[in-house]
Amino acid sequence: MRIMIIHGPNLNLLGEREPDVYGNLSLNQINEHLETLADSLNVQLLFFQSNHEGAIIDFMHQHRKDCHGIVINPGALTHYSYALRDAIKAVNLSCVEVHLSNVHSREPFRRISVIRDHCIKQISGLGLQSYLQGLETLVVHLRA
Repeated sequence: MRIMIIHGPNLNLLGEREPDVYGNLSLNQINEHLETLADSLNVQLLFFQSNHEGAIIDFMHQHRKDCHGIVINPGALTHYSYALRDAIKAVNLSCVEVHLSNVHSREPFRRISVIRDHCIKQISGLGLQSYLQGLETLVVHLRA
């Protein structure tokens, strides 16, 4: 089983950017933790990060037939990207939306997710555990 792990805009700055909100782990460290979990779940991961909406959509389209699901932290695209919403629907893969911070306790605009309806679950506010639970949730769902 192969899973896309997609990190959206500004996540390349994790560890530097607002550590009080997003934590001290870098994106590479998060990916390393995901790889460790993936090994124990016997799944392969395909990582991608971009600050560009179209690049994320192109990546999803490109890998829709060689992957079984998606764990995505769309960053700010969560709140307004109908193009990303349509892409998730179009690739027809199970998807889990994750966020490091608790989007429901932050600014009102962050509580809106235009992609949530096309995801099997949204997990937020758990830091690294949001990603790890997202991957585990997706694998359990796909194996059911």
